[in-house]
Amino acid sequence: MPAPRLKRSWLGDPRLRAVLFQLLIVAGVLACGWILVGNTLDNLARRSIATGFGFLARPASFAIGETIIPYSAADSYGRALLVGVLNTLKVTAIAILGATLLGALIGVARLSGNWLVAKLAAIYVELVRNVPLLLQLFLWYAVITESLPGPRQAIQPLPGVFLSNRGLMLPGLSDHPVWPAVGLALLVALLAVVALRRRARRRLAATGEAVAVLGPAAALILGLPFAVWLGFGAPLAFTLPALQGFNFRGGVAFSPELASLLLGLVIYTASYIAEIVRGGILAVGSGQIEAGLALGLSRSQVLRLIVLPQALRVIVPPLASEYHKLTKNTSLAVAIGYPDVVSVLNTMVNQTGQ
Repeated sequence: MPAPRLKRSWLGDPRLRAVLFQLLIVAGVLACGWILVGNTLDNLARRSIATGFGFLARPASFAIGETIIPYSAADSYGRALLVGVLNTLKVTAIAILGATLLGALIGVARLSGNWLVAKLAAIYVELVRNVPLLLQLFLWYAVITESLPGPRQAIQPLPGVFLSNRGLMLPGLSDHPVWPAVGLALLVALLAVVALRRRARRRLAATGEAVAVLGPAAALILGLPFAVWLGFGAPLAFTLPALQGFNFRGGVAFSPELASLLLGLVIYTASYIAEIVRGGILAVGSGQIEAGLALGLSRSQVLRLIVLPQALRVIVPPLASEYHKLTKNTSLAVAIGYPDVVSVLNTMVNQTGQ
């Protein structure tokens, strides 16, 4: 006779048991969350602390030293937060542009055949990378505020450019409707260049015939904004900084805090971007460089036509990470008094408790 089959408990089924355990874990997490949320709301109610975002409509009652948009202490907390965000975006955009250009230059210089240039670039990278960014910000702030002369003895390297312990003063664009129109024309020109380049690539893939893009692209980028500027009567609407009292008025002003922050971010981030650029270039096989030279291309043509297009595939991913890190590093602006979004948020939290 066959052996009697033992009745199997439903707990012996591994699939049912796994589902049961997952349900128990989810229930435990929800119960803990319910207890924490209930305790938090009860404690807030006992201390008369309101939740939500209604406080953003109340008057901020604090001033912000540097603003892109008009702002006063009578404006709301929401507008103050917007000012902080715009200040952070302004610093980030300028620093990314400067760090990318300087980092690419230093990275290429490290691969130079000139011994002195390569060693100076290496010293720059090794020195800057090993000094904390916060210390560099303090250094640049001290150099600008303590070493530079006052506004009346300001250094003037170029006409209309003044450098003093009050910051950097540059000529600026005045409020005139021509400049938004010129900016829009430049954007349209860039979009047209992108479309022209895609069309040229499709034609090259379909027929094998190369179409020159550089000339038409330069004509669009330079010619369309210039035509719009001429269409408005070619106004030269600039404002120059001028000394009035104890400081300069007019033009574009970079305060000591903003100038120190930009110098620190650009110089520090450029040292990392330089290594990214150098690594991307070294990732391209030396045989391709030798083949380009054997075809009669100059070293600059080999770099521009062979090395960089392939190196960019290696450079772009870590470069995006550096941009992300630079954006986070702007929070150190609070240490030297620049009103970025972190500084504004800290003031809001201290005043409202929200």
